[in-house]
Amino acid sequence: MEQHDSRVDAYIAKSAPFAQPILKHLRELVHSVSPLLTETMKWGFPFFDYKGSVCQMAAFKAHMGFGFWKQKQLNDPGKLIKEEDGTAGSFGKITRLNDLPADEILIDFIKQAMKLNEAENKKPVEKKVTMPKAPIEMPIDFADLLAANARAFEIYQQFSPSHKREYLEWIVDAKTDATRQKRMQTAIEQIVEKKSKNWKYQS
Repeated sequence: MEQHDSRVDAYIAKSAPFAQPILKHLRELVHSVSPLLTETMKWGFPFFDYKGSVCQMAAFKAHMGFGFWKQKQLNDPGKLIKEEDGTAGSFGKITRLNDLPADEILIDFIKQAMKLNEAENKKPVEKKVTMPKAPIEMPIDFADLLAANARAFEIYQQFSPSHKREYLEWIVDAKTDATRQKRMQTAIEQIVEKKSKNWKYQS
């Protein structure tokens, strides 16, 4: 994503005359903090991003707003951040530059917001704990078939647990005895050839 977005230029150009110098000042101020901050348009308003939304500005007919995406998490000893009313952003309704906090305070807020996004992106991804599947007991009739075929028995014992399980699940899940018998016979034939149950789908 580019640092500057032509859509933001267009947004400023069509904004009310009172808002244009304020929007330009805020834009320059944000970019002075870090070249890593980029512009984009979201919901029709200019946003400044770094590993997520950092701050945004919006101009209306009689006022404009400038706010921080994570304003409630910012350290604000001067209690300058106000509750949003839907259009006023973090500092109330702005009609002139003097309605904003001093530049050094805004810069501090911007740096804080960037650090918050940085920390959030560094959080380790929680791995989902998958419960091990319950073991499948070897059907007696399939055990007899393996025992009767020394080569099949030897190769089956060398299979990985997952390959063994594939065959056992396939056999146990048979709906009819005829299907079960056919599957067991096919299994023996494939095992002799050192083929896993799903060998056709493996590269």
